[in-house]
Amino acid sequence: MNNLLLALEGSTSIDLTKNIGDIGAGAQQLSIGGMVSGFLSLILILAGLSFFFILVVGGVKWILSGGDKAHTEGARNQITAALVGLVIVFSAWAIAGLIDSFFGINILKLDIKSIQGK
Repeated sequence: MNNLLLALEGSTSIDLTKNIGDIGAGAQQLSIGGMVSGFLSLILILAGLSFFFILVVGGVKWILSGGDKAHTEGARNQITAALVGLVIVFSAWAIAGLIDSFFGINILKLDIKSIQGK
């Protein structure tokens, strides 16, 4: 399977193993550390995006409240919760950076060495 080719309409072919960069290298060297770091990165990205989306929805609710105290208060609470969530997500990212700086352990790019017996 070293030469994986995709044939398109006649004689044209594309070598899928050429120029795929980090994606191919990561797929060939899939490990527990790679999966954990990928999962942590995915969680940080999804959490940041979701809290940002909640922030935008809260802003739209505030605009559409029309001066109604109950709706304005609900929108303000939603915006506050979204901002707190964003602060927590960015704090987690900053703590991961500090761990990398002080201890040399990059949590977002783990490299767990395998132990082999004799």
